[in-house]
Amino acid sequence: MQFKVPQFLEVEDKIFGPFTFREFVYLAGGAGMCFVVYKLLGLIWGLIPILAIAGFAATLTFYRPNNKPFIEMLEAGFKYFLQSKLYIWKRRKNKIKAEEKTSVVQNSNTGGQEMENIMSGYGPRLSGGKLRDLAWSLDVLDLSKHQNE
Repeated sequence: MQFKVPQFLEVEDKIFGPFTFREFVYLAGGAGMCFVVYKLLGLIWGLIPILAIAGFAATLTFYRPNNKPFIEMLEAGFKYFLQSKLYIWKRRKNKIKAEEKTSVVQNSNTGGQEMENIMSGYGPRLSGGKLRDLAWSLDVLDLSKHQNE
């Protein structure tokens, strides 16, 4: 016996004309809030709040960034601003002496702890031109070349 598997589960049904239930609630709620502001403040004093409420309701209804509802973007923004943030900073020594450079190059040929320190980022680092750093890393830090010897 074969069963039909439901497809397109994430597509909401259009209930009120071209709008889904959620979109209709956004529009009806925005229109209701605009009416309440109009009755409380009048048209002249309430024009700016009415436009802001109508714009927000229209944004919730029609704007879909990255093909997702705008309410999900608002939710993610609120979560980002309200949650605690963890900042981690590691201090690295970028300046090394010329003696250390030559000792690193000589010691890296033998492998050992010095090579592991350089690769993990805790050892001395070269500073200077990017081309020189790249050439040094290709010549000295090529692990496959050192492991095959």
